[in-house]
Amino acid sequence: MRKTLSQAFVLLLVAVLLSACGGSRYSYRQDSYDASVEPGAVLRAVELDESLEGEILALDAEHVSDEDVQKVLARAPAPRIINIHGGIYPVHLAMKSFSRFLIGMGYPEARIRAPRDGSYSHSCYESSERLAGYIAWYYEREGMRPMMVGHSQGGIQAVKVLHELAGTFGERVPVWNPLSGSSEERYSIVDPLLGVERPVVGLQVSYASAVGSGGLTRFLPNQWIMAGRLRRIPDSVVEFTGYYIGLDVLGGDLMGFGSSNKYAANGKASVRNVKLPSTYSHVTVPTTKHLAESEEIRDWINNYAPSEEPEIDREFIASSANILWAADVWYSVKKHWVLELQNLVLARRAMRRER
Repeated sequence: MRKTLSQAFVLLLVAVLLSACGGSRYSYRQDSYDASVEPGAVLRAVELDESLEGEILALDAEHVSDEDVQKVLARAPAPRIINIHGGIYPVHLAMKSFSRFLIGMGYPEARIRAPRDGSYSHSCYESSERLAGYIAWYYEREGMRPMMVGHSQGGIQAVKVLHELAGTFGERVPVWNPLSGSSEERYSIVDPLLGVERPVVGLQVSYASAVGSGGLTRFLPNQWIMAGRLRRIPDSVVEFTGYYIGLDVLGGDLMGFGSSNKYAANGKASVRNVKLPSTYSHVTVPTTKHLAESEEIRDWINNYAPSEEPEIDREFIASSANILWAADVWYSVKKHWVLELQNLVLARRAMRRER
């Protein structure tokens, strides 16, 4: 009898442990979205004291140091970053590495991982309309315009999302709820900064980029709609950076050489083009988690200045693979983190003056 009870206890303990493991896919604290959507709700909900607001407004978005990140930005919210991986298995692991790089550099984990399941990136096969709808939902609830980073087919998808937001494919785009993964069957949001209703079409993301997007991936059926559109960046983004690699058959037009790899604005968007070394691999370029683990490499990245053909000016003890792409993207992420926060602070101060 005692043996039977002991066996039952062991089985029960194992079951409890297994159920606990199965129910904890990730342990970070995700944002709460319980507040109602109404004019001024987001501005009132943000927890920033006036002293921190002053520190944020004093930041220079073009020169954000590691100290700025750790002592100022780490105490404030951040814009949502939507990373989109390519379609060849297991390339999603490379984009997961990039997400871990951002987190290691000081970006809030909860603003990178999806609130529904904790995933580090979205698939390039996910509907561009849905992603555009997620962006509208996040902006309405978080008060800062999201960013997008796409790799390979994920870069094509990022540009496709920009065209969705610009109304290229239709006059209306529904709001999609990232918690439920379903459409909310409405086509407008309450602008969190202005307090007015506005359609999803016409919204902007603050920053977007694509790396290794083009080449043979252009010919996949899910990307045919982007023929003649991939290199044309609409006004649904404030700043866009396109990265291309020489000798890149998979993601570079004419193997990554020539003007066919360069993006241009349809209107007022700020567009940069950056050529990465031919030694970079199309498949593994987002593999960057290791960079945030070296103090000397972190210092170099945080002091990086953008260039159309960046170069490394020193040798490192640790591996610096893919450092030029990571440093350039991190520079833009920090810049737009500051700019979006400053917009949020100014809107809060304007609301307080109106009371």
